[in-house]
Amino acid sequence: MKVLSIKEPFASLIKEKKKFIETRSWKTNYRGELYIHASKSKVVHDERNLLSLLSSTDFQYGYILCKCKLVDCIYMTEEYIEDMKKNHPREYLCGQYEVGRYAWILDDIEHLEKPIQAKGALGIWNYYIE
Repeated sequence: MKVLSIKEPFASLIKEKKKFIETRSWKTNYRGELYIHASKSKVVHDERNLLSLLSSTDFQYGYILCKCKLVDCIYMTEEYIEDMKKNHPREYLCGQYEVGRYAWILDDIEHLEKPIQAKGALGIWNYYIE
């Protein structure tokens, strides 16, 4: 399965369907099923109050938490960013929106009943079920 490691609280925001766009500095041509892994990096001070959006801050670092579909990858322009800021304020709050970055559009998010412990890696990586 294809997996993307994301720092907390962003992985949990996706799992709880509070975040549907993952912002990245790089584009991907991959489309399809994608699992979200909460990296082992600990939460840093977050001045934007993202933690208040979550039902729990009991993070499962180092676990694959949910699956979704990566349906699009959009290059961020000034117009795109202004639209996000104006019409999607919560989503804007949950990402890093800058010209030249990419918005990975996620759909059909489903949390896993039993999260899967995994090491994680950079980029989109493969996890093989034993």
